[in-house]
Amino acid sequence: MGSEFEAPRIVVEPPGPRAREIVERDSRVLMQSFVRWYPLVIKRGFGALVEDVDGNVYIDFNSGIAVLNVGHRHPKVVEAIRSQLDRFLHYSLTDFYYELAVEAAETLVSITPISEGKVFFTNSGAESIEGSIKVARGYFGGSRQYVITFIGGFHGRTYGAMSASASKAIHRKGFSPLVPGFLHVPYPDPYRCPFPGIEGEECGEAVIGFIEDVVFNRVVDPGEVAAFIIEPILGEGGYVVPPEGFLPKLKKLAEKHGILFIADEVQTGFARTGKMFAVEHWGVVPDVMAVAKAIAGGLPLGAIVGRSDVMSLPPGSHANTFGGNPVALSAFKAVVEVIREEKLAERAWRLGERALKRLRELEAESSLVGNVRGKGLMIGVELVRDKHSKEPAPREVGEVITRCFKRGLLVIGAGLSTVRIAPPLTIEEDLLDKGLNILEEAIREVEKEVKG
Repeated sequence: MGSEFEAPRIVVEPPGPRAREIVERDSRVLMQSFVRWYPLVIKRGFGALVEDVDGNVYIDFNSGIAVLNVGHRHPKVVEAIRSQLDRFLHYSLTDFYYELAVEAAETLVSITPISEGKVFFTNSGAESIEGSIKVARGYFGGSRQYVITFIGGFHGRTYGAMSASASKAIHRKGFSPLVPGFLHVPYPDPYRCPFPGIEGEECGEAVIGFIEDVVFNRVVDPGEVAAFIIEPILGEGGYVVPPEGFLPKLKKLAEKHGILFIADEVQTGFARTGKMFAVEHWGVVPDVMAVAKAIAGGLPLGAIVGRSDVMSLPPGSHANTFGGNPVALSAFKAVVEVIREEKLAERAWRLGERALKRLRELEAESSLVGNVRGKGLMIGVELVRDKHSKEPAPREVGEVITRCFKRGLLVIGAGLSTVRIAPPLTIEEDLLDKGLNILEEAIREVEKEVKG
């Protein structure tokens, strides 16, 4: 795959007959507790391209939900996996030792903003968040039970992660009682500030003031708060970039009260935003970071990285069976090498600026595009029914996404009514432009129909 195919290439209107057959079989044997965006049935992928079971070839603006930062089946990642297959596949890192895990942990610490850090390997982003919560509460010996998270944030669907999340009500509906001790405060969305009459940089100031003046004075004493958990840029919640000064001020507030700052970099990490980790855009050094998704090029792996003194849970209090799987760790080391050698952070920033410029031109012309935002190749295009009222346009987002799929572009939504753009950081410039062409055409068509 790759150069042998012109992309996009639609040979049969998707979903084709083979795809429809598999979707029907899927409905019979898999619990349908998740929602697919459209009936894509993937056969194989290479770079920034995906081929389905009917021979259609798509430009991938999803990256397997921000996982394939180095692209589908990067040759160096594949070779690292093959090499490890000849050694051993598993031997439970939390019960025994292997040097590969030490090397991987050393590598991971070296690329984070946290110096003198320690690592705990997990299997997923949700597990990294669950472990981070335990690390924070354990660090204070149980004396600080509360954790403050942000409305719009998504941290996973296991019980602790779900309790920390506040992105969509459906994620939590019917599952109470949830894990106690979580407080949710507004996320400072410059476009949709939760405080009336405030927008932009002032929204961040308002949120900090709300935490200090309302939460700490009326809800919980800051001496009982173990941690803030925050996505530096909202992911599932809408690809929202906070006001420029917000994260440094939140870190300063945390330090003032001895509260740990936990950065959920599950979706924003590994060069996605133009930096290895998104907090680096604001010069913030977290006490703990939760990572996963792009860490291993598509294999299940996650990690908690934290200050050595904070990563202090006693022996026997936290472990798992598969975290730090040697095949996944080999892939991780290759991913880091690719990011460094191909300068993917710099490339993500350059291509992101190119895409943002074009999309902001569309925003200025279109009555349907309310706001374009992002950093690097993590870009959100929010659609609205009215630019003045900012009424969300979820139906229109669904229509745009479906039209893109039919024409060979894979994109999905986020937040209230945002199209999220997160292609592999290795995407060729002509494919990026072709994908943006398709997206723009779909938006203009839907806009014209809405007006009509």
